[in-house]
Parts: sequence; C-alpha cells; structure tokens
Amino acid sequence: MFGRNAQDSLDSLIGEATRVDGNLLFKGGLRIDGQVRGNVLADASQHSFLVIGERGRVDGEVRCAHLVVNGTINGPVHVSELLEVQPKARIFGEVCYKMLEIHGGAVVSGHLRHDDGADKVLHLAASEA
Repeated sequence: MFGRNAQDSLDSLIGEATRVDGNLLFKGGLRIDGQVRGNVLADASQHSFLVIGERGRVDGEVRCAHLVVNGTINGPVHVSELLEVQPKARIFGEVCYKMLEIHGGAVVSGHLRHDDGADKVLHLAASEA
C-alpha cells in the first residue's frame, strides 16, 4: 500500500535456524526469520527498517522506524513511522505507531495507540461560581 523506498534495504539477517538470547541493537535494515529472546532496538539517530518473517519470533520489546511483521511479537512495539501487520502476524502487547496498515488474518492482542508526534496538553480552567 505505502511501498518501500531505497532507504528500506536490508543490511542484516537472522536466519531461521538462529536464536539470539539477549538484546539486539541494529542500524539500517534487519530481517528476522529466527528467534530473538530479548529486545530488538534500532538506533534512533538513523532511519531503520525491520522485517519479522513468517517464522520469525521476538520475545521482547521492538522499537524502530518502519516495521513489517508477518511472524510473532510478544512484547511492546514502538514504531515511529509505518507499521505493516501482514496476514500471518501475531502481536501480543501494546502497539504504538504513527501510520498503520493491517491485513486480514492478522492478530493484534493489546492496546493500539496512535502517536502523531504532537505533545497534547489538556488545560482545565476553574469555573467561577
């Protein structure tokens, strides 16, 4: 729907037969087809692109700019740009996003929170009696 651009190239791959125990910090693009037991966090100073393939699984927090998920995430998700939830995706946890695309068949079990980047402050004035 939104399409990908040249910035969304994949630099690293965690293959299907690989399991990572611990936090994973990355820059640029990353594809996970294996399993990560820990947080997957992108460098906030750069554009980041993360793909979690159909057999990919993350048990921990996910934080990046652009996320395409067709696997499983057990933990909070924070996406500063676009979140694409594909048909076989399973997300269990709070999801914070700027733009969202959900395909039929996907499951999101948790709160969805839109983040438009604006700080919203509510001021209440005392009424005069």
